[in-house]
Amino acid sequence: MRDQAPHDLAIIGAGSAGFSAAITAAELGARVALIGHGTIGGTCVNTGCVPSKNLIRVKGQARVTEGGIAVDGNLIRADNIIIATGASPAVPPIPGIETVPYLTSTTALDLAVLPRSLLVIGGGYVGCQLGQMFARAGVVVRIVDIVPILSAGEPEISTALAGYLREEGIALHEGVRPTAIRETARGVALDLSAGGKSETIEAEQVLVSTGRRPNTAGLGLEEAGIELLPSGGVKVDDQMRTTRAGIYAAGDVTGRDQFVYMAAYSARIAAENALNGDGRCYDTTAMPYVVFTDPQMASVGLTEAQAREQGLSVKTSVLSLDQVPRATPAGSSSSLPTREAARSSARTCWRRRAPTASRRRRSRSKAGSPSGS
Repeated sequence: MRDQAPHDLAIIGAGSAGFSAAITAAELGARVALIGHGTIGGTCVNTGCVPSKNLIRVKGQARVTEGGIAVDGNLIRADNIIIATGASPAVPPIPGIETVPYLTSTTALDLAVLPRSLLVIGGGYVGCQLGQMFARAGVVVRIVDIVPILSAGEPEISTALAGYLREEGIALHEGVRPTAIRETARGVALDLSAGGKSETIEAEQVLVSTGRRPNTAGLGLEEAGIELLPSGGVKVDDQMRTTRAGIYAAGDVTGRDQFVYMAAYSARIAAENALNGDGRCYDTTAMPYVVFTDPQMASVGLTEAQAREQGLSVKTSVLSLDQVPRATPAGSSSSLPTREAARSSARTCWRRRAPTASRRRRSRSKAGSPSGS
């Protein structure tokens, strides 16, 4: 592939964040290169949202280099770059885990036959959702976590949901530390430790749902002067800028707020800031999330603990949902408490004016034209 003309923006990664950044940049009139490893596709990119005249699609292994992105030995020249390579299931550091044929949130849904029993390592939203799904399909389920399940949420709501899961027969092992795991003739055995006591639990299969690790290996980021977090995520500021000028990151690769809509949101900010000046800020003040258990658990904005950590003044009210008139017509036989926190905060975003991508391209064209043309 030979592509000598420089792009306004090159994007590494063709997932939700990559699509969002490409769509945003194309709408701004930019010349965009979208680079993905493996299959690049989907209705939105190939037949729908992105104008084909503004987008060059490239397959291959990408690496950040001087002047742009190297893809299988070819240089894609670009004025700005967005890293949007996503994340993959993280594997917990449990001795023996590499010898056990564990399931992930992806492979668990590919099972042709249900196991008789399932051990879920990780009590976050994925572990709880899949654990309840398998339990309702007749599988004996145990969920194990070093902290209480859904500990990132409000405690009253998480505790209430834990109660409903137990009522459905799901065994919860909270506040325990896995010390070893091994394959057995009947499946797997997990050794646990808590309060100076040890126990072993067994199951036919094990599902690992301990979060996701950003996909940054092999991109040459640290060599390019792009700082990574201890989690492996790309370090960015509120404008989605990395530690190298002209290079941005968005979505799960940053290691924060790993929801598809937040990936799309951060990618739009990254694209607009890369092309039009760093005037937009990433703001989670009203970020929503939903845990699709039954009953469902939802939240918008900061939790009380997060608000207090930021030094905000907080007033909290807790109300059982059966006391909320709107909940009655829904007809649910179970409900979680509702929690509201009023808080005040202020946020400012530094802004500099810059030409749009289309104006910059016209300026570049004029600069290369003979005088007087």
